[in-house]
Amino acid sequence: MAADAGVPVNTVEAVKTPEQRTQLEAQLLDAGQVYFDIWKVGVNLALRISDLLTITMADVKALDRKQPVLHLVEGKTGKKRKLVVNNPAIAIMRRRLDDNPKHKYLFQSEAVNVDRRRKQPINRRSVCRVFEKAGQKIAPKVSIGTHSMRKTRGYAMYDAGRSIESICKVLNHSTPAVTMRYIGIDQRDIDQSYVEFEL
Repeated sequence: MAADAGVPVNTVEAVKTPEQRTQLEAQLLDAGQVYFDIWKVGVNLALRISDLLTITMADVKALDRKQPVLHLVEGKTGKKRKLVVNNPAIAIMRRRLDDNPKHKYLFQSEAVNVDRRRKQPINRRSVCRVFEKAGQKIAPKVSIGTHSMRKTRGYAMYDAGRSIESICKVLNHSTPAVTMRYIGIDQRDIDQSYVEFEL
């Protein structure tokens, strides 16, 4: 089954409980600060990994202190996006800028290239491998990957009572039905709503 523009829906899942999120973040921190930072910024901005990894230090420097807004063009859709950067994400972005003032990218690769002057973001496959490994340690039956950041953000919003339509807009999906499949709302969630909300 495919989501918007061919995005596989069931490949990876959202991390649905706060306990699992805490456990996953601990595993990612053990794997390396950069992986923890990618997760935290990614789950707060709900960007695709390909767009997240293209954020530059110049983008971070350009963020207004009072109203930090990130402007970008999505690589997959070509759509212009304007994102308000929340406090957890901005704190990590500014720390990374302070810690790595010579980096070009927010999440820059430390790998040695043939051309040592060429700066590039960390490889998305590397991030995916680390996320998968961390996910296996906390929930072997749940598949965790880079799309889990967006799905986790969407599911957390849904769980907090935000409308599917608003989540659809945040994730930049074409329809609410795509969003429901994407974040993993299934018949069990619908059935449980009848038990939880008795009028």
